[in-house]
Amino acid sequence: MNNKATQKPTSKKPHVVFYFSDTGGGHRSAAEAIIEAIHLEYKNRVTTEMVDFFKDYAPRPFNKMPDWYPHMVKAPQLWSASFHATDGRPQARAITTTMWPIARHAAKTLVQSHPADLIVTVHPFANSFALKALGANRPPFINVVTDMVTTHALWYDNRADLILVPTENARQRALKYKMPPEKVRVVGLPVADKYCKPIGRKSTLRKKLGWTVDKPVVLMVGGGEGMGPLAKTAYEIDASGLDLSLVIVCGRNQKLKATLEARKWENPVLIYGFTRDMPDFMRAADFIVTKAGPGTIAEALNAELPIILYSKLPGQEDGNVTFVQEEGAGVWAPTPQEVVRALTRWISRPAERQKVIENCRRAGRPEAARTIARTIGEMLGL
Repeated sequence: MNNKATQKPTSKKPHVVFYFSDTGGGHRSAAEAIIEAIHLEYKNRVTTEMVDFFKDYAPRPFNKMPDWYPHMVKAPQLWSASFHATDGRPQARAITTTMWPIARHAAKTLVQSHPADLIVTVHPFANSFALKALGANRPPFINVVTDMVTTHALWYDNRADLILVPTENARQRALKYKMPPEKVRVVGLPVADKYCKPIGRKSTLRKKLGWTVDKPVVLMVGGGEGMGPLAKTAYEIDASGLDLSLVIVCGRNQKLKATLEARKWENPVLIYGFTRDMPDFMRAADFIVTKAGPGTIAEALNAELPIILYSKLPGQEDGNVTFVQEEGAGVWAPTPQEVVRALTRWISRPAERQKVIENCRRAGRPEAARTIARTIGEMLGL
């Protein structure tokens, strides 16, 4: 994989350029998962490149969007209002038409600086601007939608050759926005190959990880949000009287990690910072308590891990909660008390828990990244 500014395609190998932005972790992760799948499917027959179009090419002050994003989402109601106010085909057209005079030079510089035999976008803001800058004489262009259900209208531009969506709900939204049905395919959400391996024996994984083997294990994720619901929810679970073990992943939130490590716990508790072992964590755990991010949901479904969603970003994550509930793969529990009730129910009713596991298996799409890679290969004639 090549993240350098420019790499020209050669005559020997087709070159695929991915437009992404670090406004939320999901766009980069999706691009990296597809690139990994391309190289797994086609070995060294394709070259790939990732371009952060906001950071590297957007005019000021929009090039600061990746830096602003973590602060913007801390005002969820404002974020939700702006999401819904701008969602819709007329609004999307108004945004791109109004912004084009400002973005024209940057968009044309972007597409000219990164020649490609095929372009993949994994961010809604890249689609219309890049297509307009490319004009009629352009390489094949694929939109990979990385929001799960409540997909913004900016994701959809009927000039794209293909629009690959993660769920049937997202496909219906594409059709609502007048996308040609033959261009819209449901493929699932691409995640790294390590999240798509067979489940294996939980006891073996737990021994390898140094976890408790004889108690239900609750995996808690979401420390990047600060002290918020993660710490409060962990305290409530620990004080509930349930006989279980907690595995808490704080990410890069060192303050949260230190606070949790200083606490005296009633149950076995393991606290981690940033880790690359999350695929094994998911396969070894019995339940996951997490924010309603699409990537984590897709990874949990692939691991057949019952999901308890305790927070969401209003707007694009609203539909994720509905999706998990409708698929029977988990529950929405926005208070610590509701999280405890969900865990109590599943622990005391193993048959009900097994049904949720089966629903996760049915809803998961571990082949998504490989499917997208093979679609790209077909369009390149490989």
